[in-house]
Amino acid sequence: MRKLAVIPCGKKKIWDVNPSLGPTKVEEAYIGNLHKLTREYAELFCDEWVILSAKHGYCSPFEIIKHNYDITFGMKTIEAQISYEELKQQIKEKQLTDYDQIVVLTGKKHKKVVESTFDGKIPLVFPLLGTMGIGEMQQRLKKAILAKQPIDHEL
Repeated sequence: MRKLAVIPCGKKKIWDVNPSLGPTKVEEAYIGNLHKLTREYAELFCDEWVILSAKHGYCSPFEIIKHNYDITFGMKTIEAQISYEELKQQIKEKQLTDYDQIVVLTGKKHKKVVESTFDGKIPLVFPLLGTMGIGEMQQRLKKAILAKQPIDHEL
């Protein structure tokens, strides 16, 4: 079974520690703890991963992010958020439907976005839903990574 993980980008980015850094690959741009743990989980239990960014959409590890940004879905901002239509187009263009399952490693904040942009033909699982926040998400991820056992999706 081929699995694609959708992981959060996170607020903390490489430009927060190195502001003069220019365009950077996705795999190097996001440096927050939750992002690192979801990426480690994805690399252990899934075939590939993409981040979900309110600015850039679904991004693969080798795509380039030009500069720092701070946008989340639903945020009131001058800077434009990516639209659901643009996200649907990315899914087609990047062939993100060529998987048997999508493992969404985000909280409930992104559930609507993912469900609204994937067509429903591929099962979506949300192993981190039902947690009390980022701390509990990180605990679940660490436990699964250490035990080399994926999180039970039925929790």
